[in-house]
Amino acid sequence: MRKSLLRLASALVATAALLTGVANAAVTEADAVGKGGITWGPCKEKPSIQCGTLAVPIDWSRPNGPTVTLTLARRKATDPSARMGSLLTNPGGPGNSGVNDILRPSGFSKDVQRRFDIVSFDPRGVARSGSIACSAAVYNRMPYPVMKSQADYNKWVTFDRKLRQDCRKRTGLLYDFVDSANVARDMDAIRAALGEDKLTSYGVSYGTLAQQMYAELFPNRIRAMVLDSNMDHSLDAKAFQVTEAATVEDAFSEFIAWCDRTTDCVLHGRDIRALWKGLLDKADRGELYYPGVTDRPLSAHNLLWLAVILNEGPAWALEAQVLLALDGGPVPDGMPGPPGNGPVDGKIAELPTAILCEDFNLTLRNYNQYADVMRSSNAVAPTVRYNPMPMGDMPICQRHPVNNPQHRLRYTGSAPLLVGASLHDPSTPYVWSANVARQLGSKATLLTYEGWGHGIYGMTRCTTAAMDAYLISLTVPVQGTRCPAEEPEAKVKRQ
Repeated sequence: MRKSLLRLASALVATAALLTGVANAAVTEADAVGKGGITWGPCKEKPSIQCGTLAVPIDWSRPNGPTVTLTLARRKATDPSARMGSLLTNPGGPGNSGVNDILRPSGFSKDVQRRFDIVSFDPRGVARSGSIACSAAVYNRMPYPVMKSQADYNKWVTFDRKLRQDCRKRTGLLYDFVDSANVARDMDAIRAALGEDKLTSYGVSYGTLAQQMYAELFPNRIRAMVLDSNMDHSLDAKAFQVTEAATVEDAFSEFIAWCDRTTDCVLHGRDIRALWKGLLDKADRGELYYPGVTDRPLSAHNLLWLAVILNEGPAWALEAQVLLALDGGPVPDGMPGPPGNGPVDGKIAELPTAILCEDFNLTLRNYNQYADVMRSSNAVAPTVRYNPMPMGDMPICQRHPVNNPQHRLRYTGSAPLLVGASLHDPSTPYVWSANVARQLGSKATLLTYEGWGHGIYGMTRCTTAAMDAYLISLTVPVQGTRCPAEEPEAKVKRQ
């Protein structure tokens, strides 16, 4: 037994040395890729913003092999004399465009805008950086996302094989390398191209996963890193889905509680859970139509998206108005488009879900295992049933190759990291961020917003000030810092 332990220890040391060598080699490659810098010019969409490109290896183990061209955008620091460097931001998704984020009015405080060039990018496989393209004719044959039998499971496995073949043919080699570990390597090349010795970054939602991978791969390249509303990459398929179901149920319950105590809510005094159940039952029968959409009924699965997207802000007043409209009431100003996913027009469909499939092993053995996941999700979400985003993505990921499988985080750097989350986030559960902070260890501080919504930077003066102080001065909040909840209509807007 002692000899076995010694052999195990020797193997672990050898593995650690190998991983360190790989990480150090990746750093050298990133510096080489970024040494030419980025040629900036006016963005076509908004000439006052700068856009640029950077070619990086598709496969970082083959640095001289085929490349993908990343598209970036930058807002220069508003006070050059106070400029501290660049702040690289990671968009959510998977599939969100960081370039589009920069083209919109900045969500960062005036103090951050004054001191940093704010830079973002379309991650590989997204938008202007080689988006994952599929034939709409194949994509539009996607089965209904909720399975009811082994036959449904088999149908999904067959469809997924065809979809992957089609998407890979149209996308090319890049399709096999869109996971967040590869995005982290791209981030280091961007850091080098920006002329920064160490990275200052802010990421939100799915963007935090690339940051977590960066912290693992390049622990000594970090100056400051804000991880806002985290993914938890340690969860298996069932834990992933059940925690997602629990958090959207919690967020929907918070909306109901707000409506119960707020006389201005158009559903004040109504039994919202009964109303919601009635809408779901009607959708299950194929009898529910979204206002203005008469050619197809709204599925129960897509109806569930309202419980997610309208609680991310949150937009409680609008949520109540939308539910009333679905129940036959007046259609409000600002009525959002139909929720969820549906057929796409034209010849090409994008599939950012492939990114999730390469980061998380969501393959299930058979329908019985799927049914177990669904029952467990329903049990913790008796009103909402489950979270439609990951539950709708899971069928697409069946038997998909996984480049960056789930694991506990390993951070060996000395830079302090700031993890933030709200207690009632409908999309990335608070427990995920708490778990990430624990996994990162003593160098991570968890900042808790005791309110609602997805993404806490800019949510209140308290959350923003804490993150600003860290980004600018490296002042870390006291461990256990909590910012009090502010009702949506009373929140202090970003300055």
